[in-house]
Amino acid sequence: MSKKNISRLRRARKTRSNVRTKDIHRLTVFRSSKHIYAQVMLNDGSEVITAASSNESDVKSKNNGNIKAASKVGKLIAERSLEQGIKKVAFDRAGYKFHGRVKALAEAAREAGLSF
Repeated sequence: MSKKNISRLRRARKTRSNVRTKDIHRLTVFRSSKHIYAQVMLNDGSEVITAASSNESDVKSKNNGNIKAASKVGKLIAERSLEQGIKKVAFDRAGYKFHGRVKALAEAAREAGLSF
């Protein structure tokens, strides 16, 4: 495993330990080079409540690894979590920098009604 990935996982572990102390659901983001994924789960990570990704047919486009696709996924995950009755979440960026696609997903989820 590369040093960059080890550092990212260390940062992710640190933020997840802080989220576990709070008693709210967690919005987790994973980004690959081609897609971006988001899940709303229990704060201990034992159960996924709802999920959205740029790999789904209603979000899929020619380029799924860009900021436009990330904002579509953010809007979709917010709509699905509001249907489940979840309005407040803790944002878990999984050690990624709050920049680019991760930031676009977070801002789109906030605009669609989630608060974190």
